[in-house]
Amino acid sequence: MENVKKSIPPQENKMGVMPVAKLLISMSAPMMISMIVQACYNIVDSIFVSQLSENALNAVSLAFPLQQLMIAVCGGTAVGMNALLSQSLGAKKFDKANKIANTGIFLFGLSCIIFVVIGILFSRPFFMMQTDVSEIVEYGTDYATVCLVASIGIFTQFCFEKILQATGRTFLTMITHLIGAVVNIILDPILIFGLFGFPRLEVAGAAIATVSGQIVAGLMAIIFNVKFNPEVHITTKLMRWDTEIIKDIYKIGLPSIIMQSIGSVMTFSLNKILIAFTTTATAVFGAYFKLQSFIFMPIFGLNNGMVPIIAYNYGAKRIDRIKKTVSLSIMIAVSIMLMGLLAFELCPHILLSLFNASEEMLEIGVPALRIIGIHFVFAGFCIIAGSVCQAIGNPTHSLIVSICRQLVVLLPSAWILSQFGRLELVWFAFPIAECVSLILSAIFLSKTLKKVKRKINEIIT
Repeated sequence: MENVKKSIPPQENKMGVMPVAKLLISMSAPMMISMIVQACYNIVDSIFVSQLSENALNAVSLAFPLQQLMIAVCGGTAVGMNALLSQSLGAKKFDKANKIANTGIFLFGLSCIIFVVIGILFSRPFFMMQTDVSEIVEYGTDYATVCLVASIGIFTQFCFEKILQATGRTFLTMITHLIGAVVNIILDPILIFGLFGFPRLEVAGAAIATVSGQIVAGLMAIIFNVKFNPEVHITTKLMRWDTEIIKDIYKIGLPSIIMQSIGSVMTFSLNKILIAFTTTATAVFGAYFKLQSFIFMPIFGLNNGMVPIIAYNYGAKRIDRIKKTVSLSIMIAVSIMLMGLLAFELCPHILLSLFNASEEMLEIGVPALRIIGIHFVFAGFCIIAGSVCQAIGNPTHSLIVSICRQLVVLLPSAWILSQFGRLELVWFAFPIAECVSLILSAIFLSKTLKKVKRKINEIIT
């Protein structure tokens, strides 16, 4: 893709001039819709798979830590690239922005190769570490192998969508998400159950549908960048190792990778605690993760719209726009989480019935969703606070919060509560951990905003 764009004189980006409320909505709404669609086809996978058997649902649930690890690398690299790219554009350093984008593409390609190797070598051992139920091991190995070996789609999608987001073109990323979701949802029943003459692939079919949607979305994101994103030039000459830029990307992005990887460790470890009670408990936990994505995904979409705004205005030294963006984002996030809390408290049995829940699954799942749902409102604030710190180059705070929440509090609490022999007590580890996260997030957000204000004032004066 050598010099695929002609040089176009850069104009003032809307992130520096548009009213903050209108800007945040225009940036975030497409991403929130995209994330809701993403949650939709995530849950559709599990709904169709649950029609096969509870063991099939369990296999997909137990594969989630591997997928989390892959998403951690995608997301963390994307956070670093996105923040640096937006800061460079805000500071009118357009040559540096091009280097950051193309170096980021190189890093995503390298990461993809690593996960292909992991998928080939470690999928089966990973499941054998968790259970000796042969059907779960076979289903899970098929699912994880396909998702990791064909991971080029998700890495391409993350990379090129983040370049679009960094320049304010979130509507185009919504289109890529929608196209990918439609492909996934159409292929799911066809490949899982063998419709229209296709072979019945069961759980492997769900994985193939997922990666097919990701590949299509990734290709569309590349096309949109080439045709509609004149602020960033994609050129093979710059797609190479650049130590300085890579160091800067991971200075911001590595804490995010570690944070999300911690989530993978937490999920794996909690599955081990739950499966000691019954395999149905891990099925409930897997169903919870799919359901909560409908609540958390819009917050992540809000984040995706918020981060480039904050990073751009940090580069442009506009503390007033940063503060307005943060305040409005917190209000929206908490409101969304309140709706999620109501859904989990009022109709958990309806939500679980989507997964063909047995009587045992309902007996375990209804109290589980009601207890876990308590932490939603706190989580909304914590997600926004952590992203603000990352957007302006202070990711260590988010890392500390994540470690304390998941490793220092949640897992030990879950293990201690499990020792009482009552499964329902284990779920209380979630709200306990979120209370700690809330306190730390509030402290770090306040410190970060004060530091930014002081730094900008020193530069201006």
